[in-house]
Amino acid sequence: MPTAQIVTLTEPTANYRDLLPVQMIKWDWLCTDLGVVSSQTLSKYSGLISKVNIIPDGGGTAPTTLYDITILDEGGRDILEGNGADCSATATEYLDQSDGLGNVSQSKLTLTIAAAGDAKGGIVELYLV
Repeated sequence: MPTAQIVTLTEPTANYRDLLPVQMIKWDWLCTDLGVVSSQTLSKYSGLISKVNIIPDGGGTAPTTLYDITILDEGGRDILEGNGADCSATATEYLDQSDGLGNVSQSKLTLTIAAAGDAKGGIVELYLV
């Protein structure tokens, strides 16, 4: 039987979204047996992507080396600007503005993961200002 993806999405609550100087969206993911994930935020976001942490699981659920992450806006543009390609299976990767991260304007965001292996996982934390 195929493995279903499991994603726990953590977003700022609507009551505080406009008041926070920095917003963090967190995807805690476990991919399908095909090594893929697709998970869209419930809310729309605007801002500059200031930082992204890509944290692979350890042990038996560590992703396959060189798996790929994109975070797409509703227009299909990767706001990571290609910086989520070929991720490490063992080390946390830290991206920031010096890596050329993009921005978003009134758009839901969709995390997509490819080539991560059978039922592998990790965490992606995205910070907007």
